Amino acid sequence: MSENFKTIRELAEELDVSKQAIQYHIKSLTNKTRQTNDKGIVVLSLEEQQFIRSKVDKRTNKTKTNKQTNDKQTDKETNWDIHNYLISELDGVTKNRDKQLAVKDKQLENKDSQIAQMQNLLDQQQRLALQDKKLLEEYKAENDRLKVLKMPSQETESKHLDNQYKGEVNALKEKLEKLQEQIKDQKRIEEREKPRKWWGLWRK
Repeated sequence: MSENFKTIRELAEELDVSKQAIQYHIKSLTNKTRQTNDKGIVVLSLEEQQFIRSKVDKRTNKTKTNKQTNDKQTDKETNWDIHNYLISELDGVTKNRDKQLAVKDKQLENKDSQIAQMQNLLDQQQRLALQDKKLLEEYKAENDRLKVLKMPSQETESKHLDNQYKGEVNALKEKLEKLQEQIKDQKRIEEREKPRKWWGLWRK
């Protein structure tokens, strides 16, 4: 038997296909008579091998082409999925950042409001302190003046105050009483309108 002849098994192993695949292509051969070797096993001539090899190569190439096409389609779909995923993630990050910025803006707005309120309270306290100081100075001045008027000189120590002097003293007394009443009224107003401590407001 010529070395050009091969069994179905040998050709299948060479082409890396199953024996059933070789037998399937044998049906397409024009020569329906099969040759056998000395062991009675069917063998294929060189022409028959080339015919079957061409059929197998076509199917193999077609399979490879389909696989490459499918791989490209799969890669394209995968890339598209990744693209959509990245866009979705970016959109989520952007929305989350916008929310955080909105919260920060609100916090800054509240802080500005608290600072303005604190400054207003400090200004009010300063005005009240100046009013208190002014009233106390007026009270002290009138009190000192009254003390001077009440102190008799050596020349008039033994004399009675005349009516004009008494009238002046009485007028000063009335003025002092009114001034004391104004101070009391101012103190009551301060107690009613006394603001909370600014540092207490700041902690809120």
